[in-house]
Amino acid sequence: MNENKTNINWYPGHMAKTKRLIKENLNLIDVVYEVIDSRIPYSSKIVDIDDVIKDKERVLIFNKYDLCDTEETKKWIKYYKEQGYKVVTTNLNEVSCVKDVLKITNTVPNRRTRILIVGVPNVGKSTLINRLVGKKAVGVGNKPGITKNVNWIRINEKFELMDTPGILWPKFENDTVAFNLSSFRAIKEEVLPIGKVVIYIIETLAKYYPNILKERYGIEELPEDILECFDIIGKRRGCLVKGGEVDYDKVCNVVMNDMNEHIKGVTFDRY
Repeated sequence: MNENKTNINWYPGHMAKTKRLIKENLNLIDVVYEVIDSRIPYSSKIVDIDDVIKDKERVLIFNKYDLCDTEETKKWIKYYKEQGYKVVTTNLNEVSCVKDVLKITNTVPNRRTRILIVGVPNVGKSTLINRLVGKKAVGVGNKPGITKNVNWIRINEKFELMDTPGILWPKFENDTVAFNLSSFRAIKEEVLPIGKVVIYIIETLAKYYPNILKERYGIEELPEDILECFDIIGKRRGCLVKGGEVDYDKVCNVVMNDMNEHIKGVTFDRY
């Protein structure tokens, strides 16, 4: 991990409000589900959540497991189990594996078990809730900030959920965490320059998944000038303006969309 501290500070008011509401309602909670992105299982883990939830039962949900590099992500699963978490993996395209989350959750006698569900933005928390409930209970979108308020949602006779807006912390631990979150749109694109994020994505793919760069973009190896990669991608994907010049903004959007919609089998957090 790169230990350099970043100057990025992104902490919207609704996130501060969320932490306060969690603390105020903690005595009502039996179990905490924390949803993380299996592709960034370290970066998408809420830094200080254990200080907030105290001694509540914890279930760590590795969401989007079908999109990750399972060999690398399994190292993180082992790590978190050793930290005392119950861990379950979910692929949101398969309802059956989502139901596995409830199977490992302890129930409370004589009333519904109350579950707090938390996670950083865009880890698939809202989609997971809708799968658990069996209908569209909350709004879903491929960008941070869809959920704004705390809501109670009934799953069935045994369980009910307290949904919360996505949480981030005031300052990111290091640049790697910030860029990982940006790469998978857990941070709004205005926070970090998209060009720098795309360069980070290209360099990370080159380091760990060179076949993806080669097969998807025709990049055999990184040139000395990283902007040459933008030219290669732009010409291959038709990101051109009048006169045949490469439109770098379009290239950035193509790479970001590929990263979040099409590229599979990657884990950017390395154990």
